Amino acid sequence: MTILLWKSFHRITHGRLLPQVSMSLHSHTHGFEEEKIKKKLQQFAGGSVDLSKEDDGIGILTLNNPRFMNAFTGVMMLELQERVAELENWTDGKGLIVRGAANTFCSGSDLNAVRALSSPQDGMDMCMFMQNTLTRLMRLPLITVALVQGKALGGGAELTTACDFRLMTPESEIRFVHKQMGLVPGWGGAARLVQILGSSPALKLLSGAVKVDPVTALRIGLVEAALSSSDELESLEETRTWLRPYTKGPPAVIQAVKKVVSAGRELQLEAALMTEKEIFGTVWGGPANLQALAQRTKHK
Repeated sequence: MTILLWKSFHRITHGRLLPQVSMSLHSHTHGFEEEKIKKKLQQFAGGSVDLSKEDDGIGILTLNNPRFMNAFTGVMMLELQERVAELENWTDGKGLIVRGAANTFCSGSDLNAVRALSSPQDGMDMCMFMQNTLTRLMRLPLITVALVQGKALGGGAELTTACDFRLMTPESEIRFVHKQMGLVPGWGGAARLVQILGSSPALKLLSGAVKVDPVTALRIGLVEAALSSSDELESLEETRTWLRPYTKGPPAVIQAVKKVVSAGRELQLEAALMTEKEIFGTVWGGPANLQALAQRTKHK
């Protein structure tokens, strides 16, 4: 099944073909009517998803609906898809920080949209739409970090799992509250949580609707670091500093690193090895490789 998800190809350096990781998870063959659900989501306005792309190759993706703890309105779901598509085509990009405005992360879905889209078909369509978008976010050829300030609840908690890394500010929390709403995660959060933690820890967090603070998150391996500041600007700068060593280098090389890791995570071994070979071929003899050889780069 995973190989089928990667069967669409695109051309990159040296004319080689590589799997197109942005291929949608769900399509019309799965009963998913994307245009229909997009028209319905468009009816629920409010908030925005903002993207800034810095000269150092780091993007900042901000959920901006602070009046409702940055909950996803329908329009914000559509804008998230648009921003992810833009990032897929950012050739100079190396990293991405996902955050919320006004010092909180995201409280999940806007309840007005949830109530209005209460039919089983609408719920399934919204589920597939967000699974598509967050899968594409996870597969971006950028190193991604969720900066968790304040609360990451429900769908907000699921969003953190679509990033490569998670950092938390003091007194912040991640909580999968779906059970308390009579639900389970539907945006791919459960599957990704199992990949991150393993099945037993994931089951505890989901079945207990456990409030995970930075200390607990560090202990169980849900986050990579607990930041020292809760200040919005200071924590953002701390996150930049944390991310910088992993994005040091030419964009082509950083993106290639992310691609081989994505292949290893999602594909069966033989397919992952073939993909790694193709990606290796795009950087072998490339500018960064030739420069390192000319400088006789040594590893200390």
